[in-house]
Amino acid sequence: MINIVLYEPEIPQNTGNIIRLCACCGASLYLVGKLGFSLSDKHMKRAGLDYRDSADLHRISSMEELSAQNSSANFYYFTTKTGRKYTDVVFRQGDFLVFGPETRGLPAKYVNDKNAVTIPMINGQRSLNLSNSAAVAAYEVIRQIGI
Repeated sequence: MINIVLYEPEIPQNTGNIIRLCACCGASLYLVGKLGFSLSDKHMKRAGLDYRDSADLHRISSMEELSAQNSSANFYYFTTKTGRKYTDVVFRQGDFLVFGPETRGLPAKYVNDKNAVTIPMINGQRSLNLSNSAAVAAYEVIRQIGI
């Protein structure tokens, strides 16, 4: 029902937390591009606890490949560099929620996309933690369409 995409994630604990989130809310998780860690990393395993087996986890080499495999789906790119709030979107079953790497965010081509959205926060703050952002977004989709 929900697809969460981590583009080149760098911190294993965040990915482990998001695996747990996906298992708990029925989301599919796509890990795209170069990972900043091994999927067997002990920190990721600890954060994901025993949820990895109940999560729908996919490894994809590029965003282009993921987009081509899901050409009829909507992709929403989460960034701090847009004014469009994620709560202004009417989400549909099968949408993809895309998040960038922790230290640099998504590349400009996604940030400038018409489907770029942000999670609002007070001025002067840099960003939320990746796993917190994924949870906020996932539960907005659940609020709108159910679980």
